Amino acid sequence: MRVRRCGALVIEPNEIPSLDIGDLLSGGDGVRTRVEIRVWAAHLDEYRRVSPAQAQWLLQCSAEYWQDLPADVDSRALVHSLLALELLVAEEVPDAETGVGPVSCSTPGEGHWWPLAAIHHRHSRWQGVDSVTDMERSQLVTAHDLRQRLGSPPPAVPDQGPLSGQIGLPEVPASALESLGRRRVTCRNFDPGRSVSMAQLAAALQQTFRAHAQLEPAPGLVFLKKNVPSAGGLHPMEACLLVQRVEGLAPGLYRYHPLRHALTSVVPECELDADTARRFLAGQHWFVDAAVLVVFVCRFERSLWKYRNHRKVYRAMMLDAGHLSQALYMAATECGLGAFVTSAINEVDIEKVLALDPLKEGPLAICGMGWRAQERTTAELDPLQSAWPAPGGA
Repeated sequence: MRVRRCGALVIEPNEIPSLDIGDLLSGGDGVRTRVEIRVWAAHLDEYRRVSPAQAQWLLQCSAEYWQDLPADVDSRALVHSLLALELLVAEEVPDAETGVGPVSCSTPGEGHWWPLAAIHHRHSRWQGVDSVTDMERSQLVTAHDLRQRLGSPPPAVPDQGPLSGQIGLPEVPASALESLGRRRVTCRNFDPGRSVSMAQLAAALQQTFRAHAQLEPAPGLVFLKKNVPSAGGLHPMEACLLVQRVEGLAPGLYRYHPLRHALTSVVPECELDADTARRFLAGQHWFVDAAVLVVFVCRFERSLWKYRNHRKVYRAMMLDAGHLSQALYMAATECGLGAFVTSAINEVDIEKVLALDPLKEGPLAICGMGWRAQERTTAELDPLQSAWPAPGGA
């Protein structure tokens, strides 16, 4: 048997404080720390604790070349312990009679990711998180809470020096596009009893995810033309819809086909529980009543096909999500609907429902849209009073 190290991992010395009563009674600060060595790997959902000897062996082991098992008993025991922790990959020797083998010749988690980006993506995902409860526990719910607990933030606009050194720009009449943008206000108060029309949903998807043309410059190499830009023209982002209230469309999970401008049922409502939306949204109850939730599922392999082991590709995929969220905001606003976007989502819970491999496909954000409620019970940032006019029509 030969082994090699998993390709994408980070070894972190983590200091854990504890109370030392003896030190406190003798006049010290009473704080004692111990170092725990953690290994974060791109193919594992949780970090692994290792000993200094195990960490040293990992650091000396190649991720690219197979190496024979060490001869001494202690080193072999270290290797087997690291195999059990799934931090090493084993290549079994082919059977002498059948010739079958090797059993495994690839490192888990590989696939053209830049290793640090793969590790960050894997371990920044949430599962079962209730972000609202966490905010309430930390007393970070209102603007007053934030100021009280965190102090003053950096200024909204940084100091750029004296006015005398600035060049004023002329005021230009607002275009239709700018006027639409000014009406865009994140909605946190959705009407739970009102459905959006099929036409409104179709218009929003047509303006954002739909491919209006395609180009095939080489066999099998297809580029889609959408209304939003994408790194390399690859458009890796797919729309998966959690439909709650759309006229003429049964509730459930759907995937959108950007060329056919059509929906395919993935999971019917009967297979979803009542808390699916809240769970996807990590407890953000002010978004739960949106008529439609659009999960941005990124097909990482599409972008990694071109940008192999590239340090910037993960950032570029995030930009794609940003382009689409703004486009969806504008489309919803034009239809008279409220909209939102959030990256505070339970990615792992979504992956389980959609049967996604997190290093091949994964949710990056959720947008939602629907009719605004008649009453505002949750605060919204609307200083222009576009969504919530002042009493008296001012």
